[in-house]
Amino acid sequence: MTLSKPNTLADWLAYIERQHPRSIDMGLERVRSVATAMGLKRPAKRVITVGGTNGKGSAVAFIESIGRAAGWKIGAYTSPHLLAYNERVRIDGEDVDDAALVAGFEAVEAARGDVPLTYFEYGTLCALWVFERARLDLAVLEVGLGGRLDATNLVDPDVAVITTVALDHQDYLGDDREAIGAEKAGIARAWKPLVLGDDDPPSSVLARAYLVGASAIRAGCDYFFEPMDADQWRWREVGFQVTLPRPQLAAPVQLRNAAAAIAAVRALPRPPSRQALVAGIANARVAGRLQRFERDGVEIVVDVGHNPQAAAALADWLRLGRGGWTSPGTVHAVYAALADKDAAGVIEALAGEVDAWYLAGLAGHGPRGTTAEGLAARLVGTVAATAPSFEDVASALAAARVAAKPGDRILVFGSFHTVADALAVLPAE
Repeated sequence: MTLSKPNTLADWLAYIERQHPRSIDMGLERVRSVATAMGLKRPAKRVITVGGTNGKGSAVAFIESIGRAAGWKIGAYTSPHLLAYNERVRIDGEDVDDAALVAGFEAVEAARGDVPLTYFEYGTLCALWVFERARLDLAVLEVGLGGRLDATNLVDPDVAVITTVALDHQDYLGDDREAIGAEKAGIARAWKPLVLGDDDPPSSVLARAYLVGASAIRAGCDYFFEPMDADQWRWREVGFQVTLPRPQLAAPVQLRNAAAAIAAVRALPRPPSRQALVAGIANARVAGRLQRFERDGVEIVVDVGHNPQAAAALADWLRLGRGGWTSPGTVHAVYAALADKDAAGVIEALAGEVDAWYLAGLAGHGPRGTTAEGLAARLVGTVAATAPSFEDVASALAAARVAAKPGDRILVFGSFHTVADALAVLPAE
């Protein structure tokens, strides 16, 4: 280290942000060499790795909740965080404390020598170090980007999950679903289950599974799920079925995420009981996914959806009875997105369900952040092109609240940064 040694978690986070010239540098050689120097072993008795374009965080939450209901000691590693870094590393449903993370970062730093690591690589190695010492029954690892070259792919999973494959991060993963699918399928392992949440996965995913000898478990082919009524749904495979409560995670797409999670835990050598499946699905929670507040008769909903596939899922939720909001009031949307996202595609997916748009800037959120004016310039030709622009999410949300009347709904979405900025305002009230 060039200056004084970091002491607090905040010190370490500031330090690791400066240790690599790029925020994303895909590849496993550097991070594997440091893991070897650290002497890292398996983070738990069993490991499930979850990749995919959308739905990863929700699938992890369902797996984590089922595992806890089964009485397992379970760790979950997710990213990014909303309000505090500790959210990324959980054990038994609780964020690990600062001291554990500081100890993990110290272990990484002591082993890395002059090997440069990205922020995410530091965090992944730290989480694996913390998990190994916790003597977990199950670790659930959420892929950060892609899969094949992601730092989480250091670990050989007992079960791999690919929730969905859609267009996102094309600069790193490729320009179509086939190329992106090939990257995501890199988490598959020989003779191990690979759960696929898509009904029609890219052929590249199936080719990878065949090539390495992974056992593909496909939605609509090897397992099935269907709604039964307003309160229940059914998951089934050959020789087994279970009736479950609707998830607290509200969007229709969450049945698919929950179904993939059940397929994943059912693929473990010792699957959880039927009772654990029911309780786990009922109790799963995850912040920032259609998280709801009510203020002065107006419902405010925040969601991290940031690409056209996620926006289409939001549109479905709004379309189906306005997501349970019985009032026929106006839908206001506060939208803020990073510079590398398909903003026009997001607007197109939601255009028919939103009555008024408010554009917000994320200029303070790193090199991918942008101003509201910069966002508007990418929306020429869409219904949001002439929407009012605001410096930040808080200002745009305040304007939407002034305009909204009792019975209206405000949707705040577009990225984790968007939701974090909204949550910094909303719970304080």
